[in-house]
Amino acid sequence: MVNFRAMMENTDDYIYFKDRNHVFTGASQALVTLCHPAEHWTDLLGQTDYDVFPEEYADIYYRLEKQVFAGTPVAHEIQKYLTKDGKKGWVDNRKYPIKDSHGTLIGLYGIARDVTEQMQAEAALSASEAKYRELVENANSIILKWNRRSEVLFLNEYGQRFFGYSEQEIVGQSVIGTIVPLLEGTGRDLASLMNEIFADPDKYAYNINENMRKDGSRVWISWSNKPIVEADGCVTSMFSVGTDITERKLAEHALREAHAKYEHLVENIGSEYFFYVHDTQNVLTYVSASVTRMLGWRTDELLTHYSKLLTIHPLNQQSTAYTRAGLRGEKQPPYLVEVWHQDGSTRWLEVNETPIISKNGQVLGLEGIAHDITAAKQAEESLCQAASVFEHAREGIMITDPHGHILDVNRAFTCITGYSRGEVLGQNPRLLKSGRHEQDFYAAIWQALKEKGHWHGEVWNRHKNGGNFAVLQTISTVHGKDGEILRYVSLFSDITAIKEHQKQLEYLAHFDALTGLPNRVLLADRLHQAMSQVQRHGTRLALVYLDLDGFKAINDTHGHETGDKFLTALATRMKQSLRDGDTLSRLGGDEFVAVLLDLQVQEASLPVLHRLLTAAAEAVLVDGLELRVSASLGVTFFPQAEEMEADQLLRQADQAMYLAKQSGKSRYHFFDDEHDRTVRSHHESLGRIRQALKKHEFTLYYQPKVNMRTGQIIGAEALIRWRHPERGLLPPADFLPMIEGHSLIVEIEEWVLEKVLCQIESWRCAGLVMPVSVNIDALHLQQPNFVSRLHQQLTIHPEIQPGDLELEVLETNALKDVARVTEIILACGKIGVGFALDDFGTGYSSLTYLKRLPAYLLKIDQSFVRGMLNDPEDQAILEGVLGLASAFRRRVIAEGVETLAHGKMLLRLGCELGQGYAIAQPMPAEIIPHWLAHWRSGQAWLNSDKAPDPRSSTKEREISEN
Repeated sequence: MVNFRAMMENTDDYIYFKDRNHVFTGASQALVTLCHPAEHWTDLLGQTDYDVFPEEYADIYYRLEKQVFAGTPVAHEIQKYLTKDGKKGWVDNRKYPIKDSHGTLIGLYGIARDVTEQMQAEAALSASEAKYRELVENANSIILKWNRRSEVLFLNEYGQRFFGYSEQEIVGQSVIGTIVPLLEGTGRDLASLMNEIFADPDKYAYNINENMRKDGSRVWISWSNKPIVEADGCVTSMFSVGTDITERKLAEHALREAHAKYEHLVENIGSEYFFYVHDTQNVLTYVSASVTRMLGWRTDELLTHYSKLLTIHPLNQQSTAYTRAGLRGEKQPPYLVEVWHQDGSTRWLEVNETPIISKNGQVLGLEGIAHDITAAKQAEESLCQAASVFEHAREGIMITDPHGHILDVNRAFTCITGYSRGEVLGQNPRLLKSGRHEQDFYAAIWQALKEKGHWHGEVWNRHKNGGNFAVLQTISTVHGKDGEILRYVSLFSDITAIKEHQKQLEYLAHFDALTGLPNRVLLADRLHQAMSQVQRHGTRLALVYLDLDGFKAINDTHGHETGDKFLTALATRMKQSLRDGDTLSRLGGDEFVAVLLDLQVQEASLPVLHRLLTAAAEAVLVDGLELRVSASLGVTFFPQAEEMEADQLLRQADQAMYLAKQSGKSRYHFFDDEHDRTVRSHHESLGRIRQALKKHEFTLYYQPKVNMRTGQIIGAEALIRWRHPERGLLPPADFLPMIEGHSLIVEIEEWVLEKVLCQIESWRCAGLVMPVSVNIDALHLQQPNFVSRLHQQLTIHPEIQPGDLELEVLETNALKDVARVTEIILACGKIGVGFALDDFGTGYSSLTYLKRLPAYLLKIDQSFVRGMLNDPEDQAILEGVLGLASAFRRRVIAEGVETLAHGKMLLRLGCELGQGYAIAQPMPAEIIPHWLAHWRSGQAWLNSDKAPDPRSSTKEREISEN
């Protein structure tokens, strides 16, 4: 194979190899002279004839190659060629199939010999014998003419030199036995062969056979045979042109031998090795199949595109130097090279290359064996990396045997502990024991190593110089294949500075920087603990909120530095006035909080409170200045009747302190938790009512008002109800008192007015005329925009007629500001809204007030109506009210008509208008039409013993008309 490669580099013949796609996979250097662009035979790899030859020539070559792939054993033709510099010529072009071991056609190889001179010689012979001889004699090929009897008629000078015969020695001699050796062992008749050649010269126009020189040496010659035809058409002689191809045949033979040798070795080689052969141009000519298992590439891929696929890793340029030395014939030691795997990863190979040297000493290439040592290389790198990490790690590392004897430490261990490596080898880690941990601590470490195989935590150790240092340490157990403990590995880092800094931060986070007292954060923690403690002990605690009186003047007069010194001294004195176990904390500025623990009764706190007041009031000497302040204390206790949080206690004490300061300072004040619960309950109720308004939980019921004598319906009163999600339907008495005097009453009554106006309008659209009265609170009535707002609402409901809406105001509220109420009543009257005085008779009314208030209707309070049957005084009051109303020409309606007896008595007294359960209970708006359809006045009322006073009826009509 090596000889063959040498021939490929040096032969003048055009030799080439192609795959099934007509793509070049190899070529002789001589072929480059015909290809453009190409400087070296490797430039042809991956190209086709159409890439390197003119199209007309490529068509000719392509046609011949198709014959090979169609099954022709040898495709042969004399074809034209064109060199890169424009010279034209002829080649004897032969193409042969290449098959693999299974007989599958995988490509072809071709040998094209330049026969331009022969062609020119033949042309010259046909034109002129003289010119023919001149060309033949000067040709660089063997030119032979012989007859049917195989006698040599002519051999040119080149042929004479080549075979070693002079013209006299060879001419007339038989070709057979001189330049053509006898066919030994074949038994073939050479005479018959000659007759066959002359009978069918075209069959033997081209042939390759082994020839013989005069000295007996054997050579291989490629012959081109041209028959010489006489005028009668008979072939009398043969004109042959030969080219020496001995080296090519020898290279082919060597190649076959090498392949046979390597194929035998590959069958017995391990999967971690592969063989290869490459020529002097670094072109791979052979590679064993094991390369696929190692590098992923198929052998045909490597043979076709070796230079592109099996690329040496750019970090391994040393291998290039070894290869160059090998191609110079120098034996090189094995070397390492990193190459690409087909999947993109890399592999480490140990390569041993040997030069292939021909018999004449020429280096034909290199043969090599590659051993995959990737696993070993990675293991080596891992060990190196581990050693580097061990030595350069900033954490201290200590390795012990299963018994705790130190086997190795790194440089950081020495820096952290102060002990050198020599001082600790063979020692037990107990030499670092600081004494700050109990034995249980170390027992827990060993227990964790036993159960989990590792431990992590903080440890205080002792330095070689005797000082203590803190480390964050991890200990891991290293097990062998059988599970036995081989080593313990400990990694630790020095966190002493971190611990000191953490300690400082914790102090700053929990203590006041000026006084050293606990700050707000630590106070919260201690207060929570104190609350839990007194609950366990069944005792009480007092939380004291202390504010200094007059400290601002010290700051303003003497400056903050003096003020800070004063606060520091005073804080020390006040702390000394407390009992053991009590806590004094500074919240900031001149505010302090004390927590007094385990009090059996509240009075037990009094001595401490007096001592605090005394300590705060005593003079403090600061830089020669005698400074003095006092303190106001707010005190609350725990536990209380309700569940209480720490921040709630602090707010209670703060409120109590504020009251103490308002009371004259230099005193204490106890927080009233009962009063606070009442206030909080009221606030919670207000919030719930406001929420009910937003959630549309309120509704309106309507209670009819009638003329008990005639049965006429004169209207209805709108009464609010609360559809409480948990408590059900609630009457006004259950929630309206909570918002009396609060702005929320205005929002609710605005909602009532809007709902009533919508309802009146809805009834009118349904053909039902039903005036409605609405109760108005004094706070709502006295709003500056009450009348304008009411007028705006009426405008939105144009169906509302004058008299459809009536407003009821309590007599007691109306009498508080008669002038203002009178002004509002008159203004409302102008927009068609009437007024009634509700609960009449319960206030301190006078005839003057009654005369001035233009309310046309008086509603007798139901307390008088209900009691008039049994209480003569109530009946007297009722008679008096009726007389008063008659005198001032006011209409009267009685509330609380609960029975027929009440109705009869009212009619007997002259009161015809009534409202109460005996007439109708309050009902939803949608029931009113049904009730109206079935309403009948009670006969007992119509059969009243006393006839109505005609004068009273006349007066009522007059009032109504007015």
